[in-house]
Amino acid sequence: MRDLVAQLNRYAKEYYTDDNPSVSDAEYDALYRQLVDLETAYPDLVQADSPTHRVGGMILSGFEKYQHDYPLYSLQDAFSESELLEFDKRIKKEFPQATYLAELKIDGLSISLTYVDGLLQVGATRGDGLVGENITENLRRIKDIPLSLPAPVNLTVRGEAYLPKKSFESLNAERREQGQAEFANPRNAAAGTLRQLDTAMVAQRQLATFLYQEASPSRQASQEAVLTTLGQYGFSVNPRYRVSASMADIWQFIQEVGQDRGRLPYDIDGIVIKVNELAIQEELGFTVKAPRWAIAYKFPAEEKEAVIESVDWTVGRTGVVTPTANLSPVQLAGTKVSRATLHNVDYIADKDIRIGDTVIVYKAGDIIPAVLKVVTTKRTSQEKMPVPSHCPSCQEELLHYEDEVALRCINPQCPSQLQERLIHFASRQAMNIVGLGPAVIKKLFQADLVHDVADIYQLSKEDFLALEGIKDKSADKLYQAIQASKSHSAEKLLFGLGIRHVGSKVSQQLLEYFGDLNRLSQAQVEEVAQIDGLGQTVGQAIVSYFSTKGAQQLLTELAEAGLNLTFKGQLVLGDALLSGQTVVLTGKLEKFTRQAAKEKLQALGAKVTGSVSKKTDILVAGSDAGSKLAKAQALGITIKSEEWLEEL
Repeated sequence: MRDLVAQLNRYAKEYYTDDNPSVSDAEYDALYRQLVDLETAYPDLVQADSPTHRVGGMILSGFEKYQHDYPLYSLQDAFSESELLEFDKRIKKEFPQATYLAELKIDGLSISLTYVDGLLQVGATRGDGLVGENITENLRRIKDIPLSLPAPVNLTVRGEAYLPKKSFESLNAERREQGQAEFANPRNAAAGTLRQLDTAMVAQRQLATFLYQEASPSRQASQEAVLTTLGQYGFSVNPRYRVSASMADIWQFIQEVGQDRGRLPYDIDGIVIKVNELAIQEELGFTVKAPRWAIAYKFPAEEKEAVIESVDWTVGRTGVVTPTANLSPVQLAGTKVSRATLHNVDYIADKDIRIGDTVIVYKAGDIIPAVLKVVTTKRTSQEKMPVPSHCPSCQEELLHYEDEVALRCINPQCPSQLQERLIHFASRQAMNIVGLGPAVIKKLFQADLVHDVADIYQLSKEDFLALEGIKDKSADKLYQAIQASKSHSAEKLLFGLGIRHVGSKVSQQLLEYFGDLNRLSQAQVEEVAQIDGLGQTVGQAIVSYFSTKGAQQLLTELAEAGLNLTFKGQLVLGDALLSGQTVVLTGKLEKFTRQAAKEKLQALGAKVTGSVSKKTDILVAGSDAGSKLAKAQALGITIKSEEWLEEL
């Protein structure tokens, strides 16, 4: 059985990954049937990496959350050559010896695969980058994902699961025949497939993968070596990439791929450019959201003509009134588009957009439909766009501040703002109150049951039953979801409050440092600003928010309702050993990853930054330390070794 498993897995790699089969389908099928017969006779001896695990038939009850050991960051986007040249300038200023690896940006679903002793243990979605969903059983059905590796290694790898264009066309043809709605594009089909609870359906749909990153600490010296090693392990690695020290050469590669894009057997939406040397990647590190050593060039969006039939003005949770155009429907980037953002009143005035105009519509970043410009040769309307003077929700007069491009309603009791804040508070990245979506919140609001987020925690099951269309089971689930949310770590609550400039990552940074919301609510601007990557803007936003009586009252009400106000991860104590010290890491560390060293230093109260300056107190220098070490010595900054860090 072990021999058959090894043999069949080797043949599968030749067929699905290498596209170079050494045996006929009949030979493979005969060996596969022999293995099935043996596994039927000896079920206790079925191997963990048997190819029979790829066969569907299992119905899953749902997907569990999965905490990633290594965060999945998003990438900074670029839409022009000049933005890439700026990226190059920033990298080369500090590391003139750096080279780049440019690879195709596959338009699929991000996945993470973890292997223990060479066997696939967990396959998960990206989720929010910190927590995804465990979809291991579905990923086992993708035939080019190895169930076992040729060596008993422990590693985590990242990549994209996608639906090849040929498989997409076959799938939609089948759905047409069955009278089912077709998928809009291969990416949607891939995402929908991997969230199927019927693994047999996943097996049928012929998904494929490209792996491109070793997330666990790598022993390789470069991204190119990582790709080579992943290929040796049996992963599908896209062969089309380019390594060069010249951004002009990388730009040429982008132009070549752009011309071939339509002929590729899979969808791509851009090119990812990474610093090739992993040691330099480690030196550069990460911002709150993205690696400093990578950038994603997005191909120019597809453009179509459409007619603006009318405009809706809607109020967001911060009071900004946003115009949205209702369009004559057009097919754009694989989806039917009938609405597009007009951004704000200044944008409308600059572009002189009018109702009845024929306009060019595109998808910004291939996601959000937007109006690019007016086709003035087709204009029929002579009237300027009517702009509201009063809020469409509460009828209060709108303001247009000199330093803002948007109209704003400043009425704190505006119904639309209150509803949007409640929707944000209950959303997945915030308090994740399952079932409490826009429709239910609207009903609660109309029934005069909620006015602010604290009111959510005063709701009873009977309150939900009183709403139209909510039955006993749903009411019970909603009530239980609200109660469960009380125990979330405090950064979820902070994000849910919707403070300007305070997103989910910033919320986590703040609570990691201050420990609880009560202490954060008393913080000074400078105290917040010293946290790595935040600064004065976030500091001012925090202090401004918590200085209001309303915010203090809300915090009290939430605490009295039983919500947790404490961060549940590793705390950074204000009186810790390195409190107030600014530390920079440089060179190659042997006993810590750069991220682990940074987290340990922050836990001791240090502010860890990426560059040496007069404000730097300590430089921790590993092997092969370069320009940062020289600069620190010239400035007389204290130099410490990795041994010092380990002792600390």
